[in-house]
Amino acid sequence: MFLEIITPDKKIFEGEVKRVQLPGSKGSFEILKNHAPIISTLDKGTIKIVDESGNVKRFDVDGGVIENKTNKIIVLVETA
Repeated sequence: MFLEIITPDKKIFEGEVKRVQLPGSKGSFEILKNHAPIISTLDKGTIKIVDESGNVKRFDVDGGVIENKTNKIIVLVETA
């Protein structure tokens, strides 16, 4: 899956990932390969990314929006 995390100032992450955990407004959720299309709002919390090599990265965010469609994930966040 291809993931982009973008703030109003810059793109803070771009690359292939195995999984993404997100702080959804109605509870945290995870996106894996071939996940159904989804658009959701995000609350303040931590985005956890596991890349293709198994490395884990975390980004603390203050809320935002996510869209997943055909294994392309775009996350727009206020701050990170």
